[in-house]
Amino acid sequence: MKFQKVTIVGVGLLGGSLGLAIKKRKLARQVVGFVRRKASIAECKCFGAVDLATTDLRKAIAGADFVILCTPVGRMRGLVEEMLPSLKRGALVTDVGSAKTCVVNELESLIAKAGGHFVGSHPMAGAEKIGVAAARADLFECAACIVTPTRKSNKPAVRKVEQFWKAAGARLLRLTPEVHDALVSRSSHLPHLVAATLAAMVLDPRHPRQQAALCANGFRDTTRVASGSPEMWRDIALANRAHVRRALDEFVRELQRMQALLRGGDAAKIQKFFESAKSRRDEWREKQTSTSPE
Repeated sequence: MKFQKVTIVGVGLLGGSLGLAIKKRKLARQVVGFVRRKASIAECKCFGAVDLATTDLRKAIAGADFVILCTPVGRMRGLVEEMLPSLKRGALVTDVGSAKTCVVNELESLIAKAGGHFVGSHPMAGAEKIGVAAARADLFECAACIVTPTRKSNKPAVRKVEQFWKAAGARLLRLTPEVHDALVSRSSHLPHLVAATLAAMVLDPRHPRQQAALCANGFRDTTRVASGSPEMWRDIALANRAHVRRALDEFVRELQRMQALLRGGDAAKIQKFFESAKSRRDEWREKQTSTSPE
């Protein structure tokens, strides 16, 4: 498949990586990026993420047959409303947001009224680094990408979105927006909240100054994602707050069970807890490794 013009709205880590992947795999004749700051235009050019970068949203959108929203979810509706007058009739629009129900509910009808087709998607790829300087052409290779059509979705548009992500190297999974949000609240959103809480608690300046010196590899690896974009994660937490609250409740109950085990000092049950966690993670990691590129 090959698009004439792809517009990436927001050229950061994900948007920049998409631009690089599209260009590397020759999925479009032209890749245009919309950025908020003039300084970002030079950055996009320096790293080769897009063919053309601009701060003029309507100029970026004009004539595009495929638009990919790569901004924090809280900014998507406002940008879509601004770009609609320039949206080409029949254009395909998707996003990379980590919360899907609110995005789909807000954008699907708006874009349909303008003659376009919106299909939500979420590539499970990223890093704690932000900005186009961290972009990589291989970011989506063998990553899971969830596509979230609804009963209103245009079927050819859904197929095109899925074909695009497959061409970008991703592994496809189709879910409803609601099921997607319930599952990622545990596997993605909860880990970020835990990492952020650990980082804030352990590195609290009220602790003795030696505390930070005792934070080694385990702490670094466990809290890595806490260095992600605060704006992006604020929007995700708010957009998916009902599911995230339920995931937090479930997590607190598990922590309370461990508290009870420690109170009782039952060595056998404590060991069984760690064995079960290790077994489940090792099995998951084995499956992940088997689907990674050679």
